Amino acid sequence: MPTLSVSRLANLGAQRILDGFRQFDARFNAITRRAPDRYRECDWRGMQQDATERLAIYRMVVDGVEEDIYDLLGEHVHKKLMWASMKAVYSGLISGLDDWEIAETFFNSITRRIFSTVGVDPQIEFVDTDFGTPPTPSREPVYRTYERRETTRELLRTMLSDYHDPDEFADLERDLALASEAIEEHLRSIGALLTIYRAEVVNNAFYRGNGAYVVGRLFSGSHLIPLAICLVQSPSGIVIDAVLLHEDAVSILFSFARSYFHVAVDRPYDLIRFLKTIIPRKRLGELYIAIGYNKHGKTELYRDLLRHLAYSDDEFRTARGQKGMILNVFTMPNYDLVFKVFRDRFAPPKDMTRTQVEEKYDLVFRHDRVGRLVDTQEFEHLKFDRRHFDDALLEDLRDTTSRAVRIEDEHVVVEHAYVQRRVIPLDIYVQEADAEAAREVAIDYGRAIKDLAVSNIFPGDMLLKNFGVTRHGRVVFYDYDEIMLLTECNFRRMPQAQTYEQALAPEPWFSVGEDDVFPEEFRHFLGFPGDLNDVFVEHHSDLFDPDFWTETQERLRSGEVIHITPYPPHKQLHHEEEPA
Repeated sequence: MPTLSVSRLANLGAQRILDGFRQFDARFNAITRRAPDRYRECDWRGMQQDATERLAIYRMVVDGVEEDIYDLLGEHVHKKLMWASMKAVYSGLISGLDDWEIAETFFNSITRRIFSTVGVDPQIEFVDTDFGTPPTPSREPVYRTYERRETTRELLRTMLSDYHDPDEFADLERDLALASEAIEEHLRSIGALLTIYRAEVVNNAFYRGNGAYVVGRLFSGSHLIPLAICLVQSPSGIVIDAVLLHEDAVSILFSFARSYFHVAVDRPYDLIRFLKTIIPRKRLGELYIAIGYNKHGKTELYRDLLRHLAYSDDEFRTARGQKGMILNVFTMPNYDLVFKVFRDRFAPPKDMTRTQVEEKYDLVFRHDRVGRLVDTQEFEHLKFDRRHFDDALLEDLRDTTSRAVRIEDEHVVVEHAYVQRRVIPLDIYVQEADAEAAREVAIDYGRAIKDLAVSNIFPGDMLLKNFGVTRHGRVVFYDYDEIMLLTECNFRRMPQAQTYEQALAPEPWFSVGEDDVFPEEFRHFLGFPGDLNDVFVEHHSDLFDPDFWTETQERLRSGEVIHITPYPPHKQLHHEEEPA
């Protein structure tokens, strides 16, 4: 076989990576486009399986491409000149794609596998996009436009008919009346005219769990109003369950604590920019992640971080809260991400391995996060200017994380980090918040535990320090080293002591299995101040009863899919319909 020139190898290598991207793209979109049928058929198990399968595609395809690239390039595989040529060829090949930005990230995934690049190398990866403006024109808008109708009700009727046949609804006329009333009440509350002049709504619905969401924006005079019409399946048909009209409510729908949407879109760039107009405080990266492009979302988060560091004197410093026994956590005052790196040694009583902890984080990545588990992005070989690190943090990192963090004269290299959105630790929040806010989060803490339970998650360690409060006042869980599936726990009642010696024994006098859990003990570990403890017990005393947990296990083991809405009950238009 004749030896191929470097130029020919570069062309073949770029084409193989593009073929891999197209394979990923086709499989990702095929699964995504199954969502409407899953929804119509109330196939919630199938929806869950699709979500899990879609998450696994990227790694599987990248594995195959990496292997082929090693075989193709042979001795040239680690030559940067070869990869610089491949990048140039690849950039030309993807210039006709409508999802070119996703394709750039795919190329980066291959190069970082091959080189394990410390920091970034613009010669062989797309640190910034090659395209300052989209290389392809928008062929059609990512949204439909609905002009003014005689009434809000008729506007909604016309709009929803493009998503579902009227016969699919349980009681469309009732729901249209309730939804239009909610919209008009909102218009009155913001001082807008009651007339909607125009509505612009994303062409395809967003699917997650048993929910379908019609997302867009309304225009009334000078007002731009976010819109999310929430459709759920009931035994008698589709129900308009809620209409979300505030930026915060729509933002929570796209929360970093929720699983990714399935929404069919040919040109993600346009969809993300449209969403940015209704939830402007969301980073581009978070929006890409929300619609399932988590790898490209990670790329955008990293670019955003680099921009922040380039134009600020912000310093990394130890994050607020109690120090973790397994992970060292640091952040910047003016940037709402936290970085978690493994300690060299885990403090007692933690007796698990790093691999076991990594498996816990992978479980959360694959699981339905139901708005209560913080999404985590995994980064490797990060390189920062040393001047961005507080001296006290550097000393702590040097003493406790020498395997994960390398401190050089001019730089700090983080070999591996979990990156999450920053929240206020719950134990700190209840100390600093006013009485009413503290009361609300104490109640929501119980709701969070129950939401996790019905999604088959047991936090393991329910101390307040492992939970946090978002800017919307929602309680979320973020420390995953003790997390496990609820169905793997053995919930027991505390045996009654039979003797005086047993009652006073400092250690359990009865046998305790590795997976045994005693809910009656939870009340001793809450850590709420007295008044807040009473509030929690008033609303959630059932959490101390093993029956709550075993009954939830029975529901899960029977195959029941228990649905949790991404909005509070008071947002629901009616309550008589039970989800299908």
